Amino acid sequence: MNVLTNTPDVVLALVGVSRDCFPVALTAKRLDALAAALRAAKISAYRCETIIEKETDTLAALDEAAAKGCNAAVVYLGNFGPEGPATLFAQQFWGPIMVCAAAEESKSVLASDRGDALCGLLNVSYNLGLRQVSAYIPQQPVGLPEQLAPKIADFTHIARVLIGLSNLKVFAFGPRPQDFLACNAPVKPLYDLGIEVMENSELDLYQLYKKAARKRKDIAAIAADMGRELGPTCSYPDLLPRLAQFEVALLDFMDENLGASSYAVFADKCWPAFEKAFGFCPCYVNSRLAGRGIPVACEVDMYGAVSEYMCQLASLRPATLLDINNSVPADILPRQADLKGAAFTDLFMGFHCGNTCSECMKDCSLKYQLIMNRLMEGGKTPDITRGTLEGQLRPGPTTLFRLQSTADCELRSYIADGEILDLDPCSFGGIGVVAIPNFARFYRHVLIGRNFPHHGAFAFAKVGKLLYEAVKMLGVDSIGTPLPPTLPYEGENPFELFG
Repeated sequence: MNVLTNTPDVVLALVGVSRDCFPVALTAKRLDALAAALRAAKISAYRCETIIEKETDTLAALDEAAAKGCNAAVVYLGNFGPEGPATLFAQQFWGPIMVCAAAEESKSVLASDRGDALCGLLNVSYNLGLRQVSAYIPQQPVGLPEQLAPKIADFTHIARVLIGLSNLKVFAFGPRPQDFLACNAPVKPLYDLGIEVMENSELDLYQLYKKAARKRKDIAAIAADMGRELGPTCSYPDLLPRLAQFEVALLDFMDENLGASSYAVFADKCWPAFEKAFGFCPCYVNSRLAGRGIPVACEVDMYGAVSEYMCQLASLRPATLLDINNSVPADILPRQADLKGAAFTDLFMGFHCGNTCSECMKDCSLKYQLIMNRLMEGGKTPDITRGTLEGQLRPGPTTLFRLQSTADCELRSYIADGEILDLDPCSFGGIGVVAIPNFARFYRHVLIGRNFPHHGAFAFAKVGKLLYEAVKMLGVDSIGTPLPPTLPYEGENPFELFG
């Protein structure tokens, strides 16, 4: 299994707050119990010694969290809580914030040690609005320690997505192709999210590739690693040094150009000029970088690269970017196929030339790109169209996700949980049969109806709940999700739906 680099660690601060007309010992006792529940659940968090009652405590708690290197924080109302100092902490803290509150433990506390946090959380939420602070508040934000611990665990994944994006740089190579206009989204919304963008030409990439040729030891080591990954049946061993040289070029460029950012993704123009200049397809190298936590999107799809990275951060597993590609013929299915809650009309195939990492494939081998071979080599013995990693996608749970800008710079998103089925797709490329309940109408009224492109990011876990909260905290209001047949989409013909 690959080591997932290029991924932030979440260092969580647990900060208790107490209103001055309530005993601070009540918050302290409940904060200790919550910290113990987190330890029992193997959730790492620093329990701040400072409990916030007044504004000077806010400053002390911020200093304490900074000294411990915390980059996300849970504000915990052990009692009613002081809405001013508590939300001042949230406003001045430099990372994602979660707010939750203590439930009363038993009837024995009600006579004199009642915390009233349900009431206090209303005041805190109002003040968060006044300060324009976007905080994660779970569906049931008031609970006992063992009830809040899994919600805080969810928050660590949400926080990782937000921290990663705020320190991300997108490296793009080549102009976005005319025949993929859907990938030509404005970059301003990326800057609005705090993401840096560095656009380069295909000539820059070619010069980097030529420069990397001098690093012979690195090339030999990577080619050997490719050989181990592909196994003794590697179809094109002669191609591995060229692919390894390209991998060296991309990794060197990333190291030299991160600058003020901490993490990076690539969005590269991968055909048709690439093959004629470089002499191979870049797909296998793209798959290897994705396996290490560095997504490389095809066709200069910057938002696709960002979406794939968000799937990686939410799941802590490599993700992939696929075309939402083709329908599934009925004769692929066995008689008793388990469609995981989807109807036959909800099935589709996710496909790309060969950019999915081997860890996310059921089986795979180094091949050539059939469509490019027809275009560039007339269907003859492949040469420059070699270099794809092809096979069946690994079956299991998945989330289909996309963050996208409209032409007028409005961010939109969609999220759908489903399953990659263990069915032979009977086709070429990195490909699999995907089952998403209620996908057919979702495809028509969200993906088509809201003008999303053909690429979708796929997580190899169900992380829709986490991505939904992360996207909300980014300020995105338009988030499409599959709806059951009883609920119409905006603009859907009710006479057709209910007729």
